[in-house]
Parts: sequence; C-alpha cells; structure tokens
Amino acid sequence: MPKPEILDPQGKAVLGALPRLGFSGVSEVRQGKRFELEVAGEVTPAVLAEVEKMAETLLSNPVIENYVVSVEA
Repeated sequence: MPKPEILDPQGKAVLGALPRLGFSGVSEVRQGKRFELEVAGEVTPAVLAEVEKMAETLLSNPVIENYVVSVEA
C-alpha cells in the first residue's frame, strides 16, 4: 500500500466514483497491489524471513509503500 503521506490519485478517483454509483459511507480509499506467492514445503520462520526480504527488495518500494506478509492456508 502507498504510505499515508503519499498521494493516491487512483484511490481518490474510486472515492469520487462510489457516490455516483449509489454507494455511501466511505470516507477514504487507498489503492494498493497484492502479490500471492506459493512456496514449496513447510512455511518456517526462515521461509517467512526470506519472503520478507523479497517484499523489501523486489516486490515493494519501501520509500513510498508499506507491505505486509501473511500466511493463508
């Protein structure tokens, strides 16, 4: 996700379109990206550390984006 201090024109466009489409009650929209990675074998702390490193060095731009690594079954 873009960091809060980074402008998000796509999120603003979505926020402006929602009322025109009949949706109300949304006060803020932030648009981001999502990567899903499948890893071979068991998800160990070492594997999670490696995925964190991937997110930090390749999948995100840590200067302007925050990222979260999570495991889904």
